[in-house]
Amino acid sequence: MKPMMWLILLILAITIAGCAENAEKAKNFSSFSSEEEVKTYLRSVDRSGFQGIGGLVYYTPTTRVVKEVSVPAPLETPTPAPTPAATPMPVPTSTPTYLPEQAGRFSETNVQVAGIDEPDIVKTDGENIYFSKWQWRYYPAMQQKTRVIKAYPPQNLKLDSVIDKGGELLLHNDTLVILGYNKIYGYNVSEKPEKVWNIELNGSLVSARLYGDKIYLITRTWIDFYDPCPIRPLKSNGIPVVIDCTRIYHPVQPVPVDVTYNVMILNPETGDIEKAISFMGTSGSSVVYMSKNAIYITYSRYADQVKFMYNFLKENTDLVPSEVIKKVEKLLNYDISNRAKQVELQVIMSQYSSSLSSDERLKFRNELSSRFYEYMKEHKRELERTGIAKIGLNLELLASGEVAGRALNQFALDEYNGYLRIATTVIDTNDLYVLDGNLDVVGSIKDFGRGERIYAVRFVGDKGYVVTFKRTDPFFVMDLSNPENPQLKGELKIPGYSSYLHPINESTALGIGKEGRKVKVSVFDVSSAKNPKEIDRYVLDEYWSDILRTHHAFLIDKKHEIFFLPGNKGGYIFSYKDGLKLLKAVDVSALRAIYIGDYLYIIGDKVVVLDENTWKKVGELELG
Repeated sequence: MKPMMWLILLILAITIAGCAENAEKAKNFSSFSSEEEVKTYLRSVDRSGFQGIGGLVYYTPTTRVVKEVSVPAPLETPTPAPTPAATPMPVPTSTPTYLPEQAGRFSETNVQVAGIDEPDIVKTDGENIYFSKWQWRYYPAMQQKTRVIKAYPPQNLKLDSVIDKGGELLLHNDTLVILGYNKIYGYNVSEKPEKVWNIELNGSLVSARLYGDKIYLITRTWIDFYDPCPIRPLKSNGIPVVIDCTRIYHPVQPVPVDVTYNVMILNPETGDIEKAISFMGTSGSSVVYMSKNAIYITYSRYADQVKFMYNFLKENTDLVPSEVIKKVEKLLNYDISNRAKQVELQVIMSQYSSSLSSDERLKFRNELSSRFYEYMKEHKRELERTGIAKIGLNLELLASGEVAGRALNQFALDEYNGYLRIATTVIDTNDLYVLDGNLDVVGSIKDFGRGERIYAVRFVGDKGYVVTFKRTDPFFVMDLSNPENPQLKGELKIPGYSSYLHPINESTALGIGKEGRKVKVSVFDVSSAKNPKEIDRYVLDEYWSDILRTHHAFLIDKKHEIFFLPGNKGGYIFSYKDGLKLLKAVDVSALRAIYIGDYLYIIGDKVVVLDENTWKKVGELELG
């Protein structure tokens, strides 16, 4: 192989491993003073497509206007600060009118944090079911509709009306919010649905949360590198929100950017944007987790390839002449992009390799490969790191920090007693970190599940449960009662894996995943942290369940001690009262299930209603 081609493959291997920069904590933020400064900053950053978040944009309108909303004078640069013992926002006390038999009992979307609602394709107010089959994350061009179904009592089951918009749903009092890929609608559904507001996004929707009487909206907007500001993230009822250049904040150290991530407070009744904070970053999926005190958004940061190679050569001075190391050191200070530096690094190393005889070149290649492999193992936590931005519920920056590796999803993060816990996969192993209110690491558990990656995480109080997988399913139990000294207490190895964990009580947890090519349900006894056990299991004749993709598809009814699992072939009701037992299978293309009173509604191409006391079918409605 030619020296240049060999070196390119080596650089690619570094990139695949996740290198880009030996990250430092991004604690300090600065604002731009002009459009030209914004452009200068953007020219200095790498647009390699790494996912991440960097800068900040604030927007605080004072009143609703009928023309472009421009932003007042810049705010002072926010100073990261410890999180006080915040008072949780009140949850609305108003409730719909229920029939006496219901006594207010109806299910809500399965969410991570009780009291903080998440968007899903099904919502209920205890009398009606709102159902949108449209899943915009995968098919943004599809134009599905939202059905309003009169559901309770089940003998009056009927399709009440149809809204010609589709997406994921949030329900606040009499307002149904439909969140599409790049449009959001608010409908008053107190009687017949009536559209009262709409939003057009300049970009796309990332996620949303409903807490109290506010929707926290997270969107993503592409940066125009030729005309980067002002930024117009959306139009609310036709009125653009405008953020000028001096309102853009960024970290002192440039990071790869090509989009802005915007966190906004949305009034669900009017569609007004009351406040916003935005991060200038790069496209890709960022994890969003919200507690009752703060919003956490993660992003990836990578080690600089040139600096990583320079540090490697500094530890292996006998590998190349000192002149080569000096050239690489000089390259670090060039005022060129990271991508240009990588090309120059290839040239430097290729020139040296070409100067060797064929025998010397062969030895050099093997020495470089062997030593670099060992160096990467020792420095793997420098390669890819997860940055974390902590935002208060009034959208002020509270803190920022980072840990090694990458978080799987929102369940990989959890706030408890003022500490944030986060589980990450680090190349070929896994870590768990505990961070304080300033997002400084105070404790960690490292190197569990070596050779595997994380498939599921669930934190319950001062315990953490993590599933890793490659050939078997190690189920780990962590004791997090002492934040500064977290401990791995127990490990259980079983076939297959779980991709969703759900606590039933303090001593029992469910795991839903796969074994081989089939869906598997496991019941774990976690009463002894040192000795977790799989006390029951059930393997379904199903290849897929939507629970493997989203926790919203899972439903548990603790009154009747059952849970619902949708599959490709049907819907399944399991009892967990005395072991794991399949109570009922319904031959319907099921997506979700909800309960109202003591009736279970299975929802898909049609609605099937079961009496939870007898498990007999008491109603059915074709949806077409």
